[in-house]
Amino acid sequence: MEKEDLVAIANTAMPFGKYQGRMLIDLPDPYLLWFARKGEFPEGRLGQLMSLVLAIKIEGLDSLITPLKQR
Repeated sequence: MEKEDLVAIANTAMPFGKYQGRMLIDLPDPYLLWFARKGEFPEGRLGQLMSLVLAIKIEGLDSLITPLKQR
């Protein structure tokens, strides 16, 4: 986990779907778990970041990302 990844999680908007426009860290847990259960996070950087968001939320560390959000 790199600092750049944490900043990206805080400031990257979901590009598609029901939660389009919502920052990745703000995606609901059930939505991330749905991707994980399917075993199909999106390909590339987006999928890597979404997987990392789920891991952060499972560990209860999502509050550490909040200060990284750009206003």
